[in-house]
This record gives sequence, C-alpha cells and structure tokens, in this order.
Amino acid sequence: MTLLFWREVAAWARGAGPGLVVVHGGGKEITRLQAAMNLEARYIDGLRVTDEAALELVQMALLGAANPRLVTLFLGVGLEAQGCSGLDRGLIRARQMRHPAGDLGRVGEVTAVRAELLQAWLQQGILPILAPICLGEDGVPLNVNADQIAGAVSRALQASRVIFLTNVPGVLEAGALVPHLTPELAESLIQTGVIQGGMLPKVRTALELVAQGVRQVMITNLVGLQQATGTIVSLDGGEAH
Repeated sequence: MTLLFWREVAAWARGAGPGLVVVHGGGKEITRLQAAMNLEARYIDGLRVTDEAALELVQMALLGAANPRLVTLFLGVGLEAQGCSGLDRGLIRARQMRHPAGDLGRVGEVTAVRAELLQAWLQQGILPILAPICLGEDGVPLNVNADQIAGAVSRALQASRVIFLTNVPGVLEAGALVPHLTPELAESLIQTGVIQGGMLPKVRTALELVAQGVRQVMITNLVGLQQATGTIVSLDGGEAH
C-alpha cells in the first residue's frame, strides 16, 4: 500500500474521532527485502512462512521502515500517533502457530493482550500504530498476521466494530462485491474457492470476531473506507452502522 493510500487513511482517521487503534502489515516491503536477499517468499493459507532469516527481514521491514513511516504520516495530519509493536512492554504475547498444511516457522498466534496499556493511551488521546511483531513464549519475536492482531486487540478492547483494509472492495464473487457475509455464506464461499489466498485469513478472523461478540467486521479498500462500503461480516448479515 502506497504513501498516498496511507495519507488518505490518516485523513479519514482524523475525521473518525477518538478511540482508534491502527494495526498494519508490510507484506510488499518484506517480499522486496526477501527478493533482494535471494530468499523466496512462501505462504501457507495466506500466511507468510517465516524462518529465522525471514524473521530478521520482517522486523527490519515492519519496525525499521513501515511503522515509523506511518507514524510520521498520522502525525502530519495532527493526530497523536505513537508507534509500537507487540514487543513493547510485552504488549502482545504469542505462541508459535502449528498449521496442518506445513511448518510456518516463527509465525505466532496471540495468547494475551495488555489491554490496559492500550486503554491508557486511548484515554490520553493517543492513536497507537501497531506493528504485528509479538513476544513469543521463549522470549523470541514472532511474526503474527496483522488481521489476527487486529482481532485480538478488538477483543481485548471489547470493540464493537473492526475494519480490515485491503486492495479490493471486499469479498468478490464473479467480480461482484458480496455486501453481507454470514458465517454460513462465508463457509460456502470458502469451500467453493471463492474466498482464498490473502482473503482467507481475513474472513476467518472476521468470523471468529463476530462469534466472540464483535458486532460487525468490514472488509474494504480505501474507497470503501471513505464511502462506508465493503463486505460486512456479521452473524445476521446486517447493514453497516
């Protein structure tokens, strides 16, 4: 996602009011670094396989480049942006993920979020810009999917709504937007291969969130964010609010 994209997101966030937490990834930047080091980018169910060499590049891309760049952009529109990752003060802890389709390496799944830290920042008017590197059980960092981090943070903060930003207007079937997605319809589209690749972990996380009490999850792109359109995932497939 380009600097122009994130400038537009920052402008939207300025008008959205307080209480936001931004969770970002940096997939393209990581892939570029891997290519420069002659390392192949490999994925399982949309999750990046992260061996020890890849983990160093992931941290370089996210903590050394993407996070400070985004903090600068959000500060530039007048927001009290603060960069952080799951490593800072042990904000987010994770365990190594086991996947039936293969070894993901240093990829994690969240086990705990220090919600009191995020709540304290939000009460001070601070906008956390959170990179998805977490503290592993063995004290070594883990790469965690940004959508899963967003899900864990929203559960910890008891958020009513989560927005997953991507490069497509939402879930597409035969090129057309699926405006509402219930768990039943989502599973059907997963089984038929309509939902696959990078969209798969987004939808899976969205389904987990609505099952655990989040009222709705929107999957959309920049235009959809600005126009409040996209795929709404909820238990009843209701309209966005």
